[in-house]
Amino acid sequence: MASGCEIGPSILNSDLANLGAECLRMLDSGADYLHLDVMDGHFVPNITFGHPVVESLRKQLGQDPFFDMRLMVARPEQWVKPMAVAGANQYTFHLEATENPGALIQDIRENGMKVGLAIKPGTTVEYLAPWANQIDMDLVMTVEPGFGGQKFMEDMMPKAGANMIVSGSAIMKTPDP
Repeated sequence: MASGCEIGPSILNSDLANLGAECLRMLDSGADYLHLDVMDGHFVPNITFGHPVVESLRKQLGQDPFFDMRLMVARPEQWVKPMAVAGANQYTFHLEATENPGALIQDIRENGMKVGLAIKPGTTVEYLAPWANQIDMDLVMTVEPGFGGQKFMEDMMPKAGANMIVSGSAIMKTPDP
């Protein structure tokens, strides 16, 4: 990792019928971690998967791959414990989805996970400032949450530097990731 930047493919746009094999393909291709997008149909209009899939992947892949969960859900508080038990390493939630980020950050830590805090493209980075010293990662979205395959929003680049990059379709849909 000469650049100091880690790459985490979002498995959202993988062949879901072969999810375990797709994850292994990404790891064998050099992925530093796996990014799992969890959607509930409320915070965003789509529905993906939850903690049972995470648990199954953890059993198949073992403890080595780092799982960064991004919860695009209306009540992120209710999924902390199930995701921790399932094997998530990092719990990334949307600042816009909770009224009490401080309590949620504490709960995530108490359940043994790292904390990620995501913001939508329309949310300014100043909203991250009160939580910056309490989180392990902030995720500045460069697409609107809820749909894979969107066009990268270049105007988001001035918001933050990057040491972890999540990419979906650009990695998952290529024959040589």
